[in-house]
Amino acid sequence: MRANIKYSIFGIITLLVFWQLLVVIGITLNDNYVYTQIAPINSLEALWHLFFEEKFYNHIFASFYRIFCALFLALLIGIPLGLIYSTNEKIKNVFYLPFQILRMISPLSWMPIAVLIYDSWDGAIIFLIVMAAIWPIIFNLTQGMAKIDIGWIYVAKSFKANVIDQLRYAIIPAIAQDVITGLRLALGVSWIIIVPAEYLGVTSGLGYAINDARDTLDYSKLAALILAIGIIGFTIDSLLQSLNSKFKWN
Repeated sequence: MRANIKYSIFGIITLLVFWQLLVVIGITLNDNYVYTQIAPINSLEALWHLFFEEKFYNHIFASFYRIFCALFLALLIGIPLGLIYSTNEKIKNVFYLPFQILRMISPLSWMPIAVLIYDSWDGAIIFLIVMAAIWPIIFNLTQGMAKIDIGWIYVAKSFKANVIDQLRYAIIPAIAQDVITGLRLALGVSWIIIVPAEYLGVTSGLGYAINDARDTLDYSKLAALILAIGIIGFTIDSLLQSLNSKFKWN
């Protein structure tokens, strides 16, 4: 544990040194005040001030709300689709190619359509996130279903277990790790999509905050917000990773 902490500290210091080096190179090639504002010291100072701004937490809450709604819809759609897709070979053969094509479409490319369909910016943003988050859920669920030992189902049936009990004691424990992995990937891609998606006409959220910092030429705050997004995303991913480890089967 101590060794990992030492390596992590060394990695952060290396990143800061490399960051400062890039700033120095930028100033040398093009003497622009922006480079000075986004230097590590100024950015970290701005990040410290962010922690005491109520508006900052309002932006976080707004982004979390949109992501939570989108992930809820993605799970609501993705889990039934994944179960049907993974348990019926004919359906899998029919929809494999369409699903793969849809999966490879950049979620942000749906933006013009989302704006036309939805009468609110929040609805459009949630739609974009759903289009990004649904595929990791479906395909990780499919992967989990493929690993289920049919013997577990037979054992459950031999004890006269009904469908609910089969799901509870045989299927869900077997696919839990894959479902959480899918959720983790979905959350990761959602966290990436939320920032450019919030460049749309909303007046809240971390993406809006970055856009606002750019428009007001507050580049230190802009860099601080980028750091904050990375820290928050890492924290959430670490929590899901620790939850995922609880469902590992030997």
